Amino acid sequence: MKFGVVVFPGSNCDSDMIYALREDLGYEVIELWHKDKDLSAFDKDDCIVLPGGFSFGDYLRCGAIARFSPMMQSVTAFAQKGGKVLGICNGFQILCEAGLLPGVLLRNENMKFVCQNVYIKGEDGVPAKIPLAHGEGRYYADEKTLDLLEENNQVVYRYCNASGEITAAANPNGSLRNIAGITNTARNVFGMMPHPERACNEALGNTDGRKILSDLLIAEKSLVAAG
Repeated sequence: MKFGVVVFPGSNCDSDMIYALREDLGYEVIELWHKDKDLSAFDKDDCIVLPGGFSFGDYLRCGAIARFSPMMQSVTAFAQKGGKVLGICNGFQILCEAGLLPGVLLRNENMKFVCQNVYIKGEDGVPAKIPLAHGEGRYYADEKTLDLLEENNQVVYRYCNASGEITAAANPNGSLRNIAGITNTARNVFGMMPHPERACNEALGNTDGRKILSDLLIAEKSLVAAG
């Protein structure tokens, strides 16, 4: 399995992601420029990653311009053929703008940029401490979409406290139903706001991100909803 990390003007987490995947997890990684289109080196067992940052300066809306990049046309086709795609923070915003994931990411409820460690939990119910940094990370969708996400087990991470309790106080941005990450119905496209790549090295004092990335990218077909 190898990874392609797409770099947009304004990406600032691409190097973090490349290092985490290559050095901390030991995968082959290829850097991809947003103006290119060629994904012929990747098959459906590989993964394309859209990293965090401020693509195109977040002008208009976060991810709204990046979704028209030539590479995104190829990423969309790759996903439609079953290829794995992961979007972190700005990458999650781009996936929603491109229609590869449902819903949108809105301005944080407190109208401020949030930068802190948060806890999230997935199917195993074990809280993981993961860094978070965004100004527009409040996940929103209409009630029908939210109910479908629940019914289809597409909510794969929720904000929780250190004890694993899903509470309003543990929600850093006002995301509906404490949603921190979702997948598409085919479970090959995933987006999340927290940054697991920033928690993959002992030197950072936190390696919880390693498990998050491994669970998502290796066992993505078995993902179920966080309780």
